[in-house]
Amino acid sequence: MPSADVLDKVRDIPIYRASVERGHFPILEKPEIARGFPDNWMTPRLARALETGEAEFVLSTGTNHARMQIIRPPYFLLRSYYRLWQEHPELGASWHAGARRVSLTTVLATEHVARVNARRPGATPGERWLDDRTLYLNRRLDPADWEREDVERMLSEIREVAGAHPDGAYLLDCSGYHLAHLVRKVSAWGLWDGFPRPAGIVHAYEYTPLNVRAYLRSHFDCPVVDLFGSTELGYLFYSDAEGRYRPYLTDMSVELIPVAPGSGIHSLIVTSVRNPYMPLVRYRSGDCVRTRDGSTDPERIVSFCGREKELLPTPQGPVAQADLDSLITGVSDRVFLHHLRLTGDDTCLLAYTTFDDVPLTPDETARLAADVTALTGRSCQVEHRARLPIGRSGKYAWLSAPDPS
Repeated sequence: MPSADVLDKVRDIPIYRASVERGHFPILEKPEIARGFPDNWMTPRLARALETGEAEFVLSTGTNHARMQIIRPPYFLLRSYYRLWQEHPELGASWHAGARRVSLTTVLATEHVARVNARRPGATPGERWLDDRTLYLNRRLDPADWEREDVERMLSEIREVAGAHPDGAYLLDCSGYHLAHLVRKVSAWGLWDGFPRPAGIVHAYEYTPLNVRAYLRSHFDCPVVDLFGSTELGYLFYSDAEGRYRPYLTDMSVELIPVAPGSGIHSLIVTSVRNPYMPLVRYRSGDCVRTRDGSTDPERIVSFCGREKELLPTPQGPVAQADLDSLITGVSDRVFLHHLRLTGDDTCLLAYTTFDDVPLTPDETARLAADVTALTGRSCQVEHRARLPIGRSGKYAWLSAPDPS
């Protein structure tokens, strides 16, 4: 049973009435949220909020999965994000000193900001300032396609943002992959003199591989922080500069449930009343974690290791995105992008790129093939590529099944 405080907030919501009466709340799955939506969430308070604009219908981001309709206050996720920036022990001082943010993430995010701005009276077409704090930089789907003029334009905009602060301080919000692409191009074209160093970096939009995190830390002398959250929940955990995760569970609690006996991978189950119009009780977020000792103690989380729907079944148990990532990092710190494609019932192909565009050595390639075979139970072929395609969402997928054709 949730706490008495949570019960008071949910007892009048139709989807929870039977659970309140039974005294037991089953795990809340995404299909159950959608069944009968929005009537299954409707209360007189919510109806009034929708009428006045204090609540609104939105879709979860769903970049690699089906999108889910939810109800929340306007700017719910942004306010959660900004509050975390303000309170983070290594970023808060720069935030409170007025440092603005630049955001380097998917072009879909940039286009969303431009669409929202276009609806405002007197809007400037294509405006990419989200508000007075955050400018979105990226205008291309695939950062591998950035040309010199794209990079010089982004650096110029970063300089303008930094120049607006008396100390030249700014904060960089990014997809780790996108920032790594920018670093590679800045290095290749000798543009570092025009790239002001940020006071802090946050990557928060997707799983960021260990090699990418290390690559960013090697080029920036500032905190590089990972945030974990979702559209429907807001942000739940943040890392410190050393990569250790800290809970950020205001109005929330977390349970961990093993996905399979002995796997060490746990489903993240969240109870949250942070969103007053759609509180979620024992909600399966779809994310997986590993803990330091394999226990179900949320205080011991060491890795947000991927999505539950993307776990790869193997004879030894499920394999998560972070498991493959850790294996690759153990072979070489030069691997940048990687993608595992299942090519048959017992075969797979691991394609990869490197930060320096140089293939792995024959010994490294053989070791990587052997390690992936041992991890997956599939005979693995390893191939170096000049580039790997990005998805339509502007994010990279780590795993794909055989083509049905």
